[in-house]
Formats: sequence, structure tokens, C-alpha cells
Amino acid sequence: MGYLPAGIAFGVLAQVAGVPIWATIMLSIILYAGAAQYACLPMLSAGLPIGSIATNIAAINLRHIFYGVPLLKYLPTNKLAKAYCLFALTDETFSVMTSLPAESRQALILPISLFNQSWWVLASTVGVLIGSALDDLVPHLDFALVCLFVILAYEQFQNIKRYFPIGIAVIGLVVASLFTSNWLLLVAIIICMLLILARGYWLNKTLGEAND
Repeated sequence: MGYLPAGIAFGVLAQVAGVPIWATIMLSIILYAGAAQYACLPMLSAGLPIGSIATNIAAINLRHIFYGVPLLKYLPTNKLAKAYCLFALTDETFSVMTSLPAESRQALILPISLFNQSWWVLASTVGVLIGSALDDLVPHLDFALVCLFVILAYEQFQNIKRYFPIGIAVIGLVVASLFTSNWLLLVAIIICMLLILARGYWLNKTLGEAND
């Protein structure tokens, strides 16, 4: 249900940015990545080349690699269904899937992925039809996606009670902000990736020494 306000906000902002209705709907069907879609709007409005837009979108969605790895064994056996689940693996879908019991994940990953995207497409369509009236009434609509991420992070922490992901996110953001503002998200993601790899290496080394 969190997709409703975030998707409507995207649709409204797309309409304000001058993106046609059909293009907004196609973005939600083909691109289907909340943060990337929000980031796409100013780039489309500025008329940036397709290559520049694609590079920025790829950088923003880099984190999805880490989403896919822990869910690989729960993907459907059908190749088409498997490909769709990998495509539709958003932050929200990952959060829901990792909160479910392991034995029910494979049966639910496809319907949950379809359900989530359907809500997103519906919400963004409603938003673009509402138009700029809502943007005038409720400013800073793009903050809806940030609120959704905060709620997801809180629910994940309540279920898993792990401090490491929060710690590396804070460290990554603080360190990245010391070096750049234009590439803040990309640099923060790279720092988080390095910290995750360093922690994995340290844990494997410690486990190996303990076994020896």
C-alpha cells in the first residue's frame, strides 16, 4: 500500500515536468524503479542524452545486485517468471520477501512482484491524471519515496534487529558528503559496497582461523 502515495507523487511530478502520460506509464512498466524514475524526471526535462540518462539510472540501481543474491534460491523455476522476478526486484519487494518465512518465499515471490508493480503502475497513472493540482496543494511530493524507504528500513530492523546495514549506510553517506555533492548517491553506494565486501572478507578470515 505504500506504493500508492509514492506512485501518485511520481505521476504528479512527471506531469509537472512535462512528461507525456503515455511515457509516464511506460516508465512505470519498463523501468519500474522508484528512485530511478524520480531521478529520471529532471534529466528528461533537461533534455539529456539517452546515454547520460542510462548511465545515471544504472548507477542508482546498482544496489539491486545485492538484493538479488540472497533471493536467488527462491526464484521460480520457470525461466520467464525468473527473469521477471529479477526485473521486478525493487526495494519494497526485497523488504517484503526477506520478512517472510524462508519456506514460503519461492511460492510468493512472483505474485508479490506482480502485485507490487501493478500498484505502482496504477498509482503513477492516477498521479499523472490528477496533474499539477496536487503538486500545488502538497509541495515536495518527491519526499513520499523517502518516507516509504524509512518505513521499510524500520520494519526490516524490527524483524531482523541488525545494526550493521544502518551503520554502513550512515558511514557511506557521511564519507561521500565530504568529497562530492553531485555524485553523492553513487559514491555512497560504492563505499557501502566496499564496506560490505570488507566485512565479508573479515568474517570468512575469522571463521577460517577459528576452524584451523
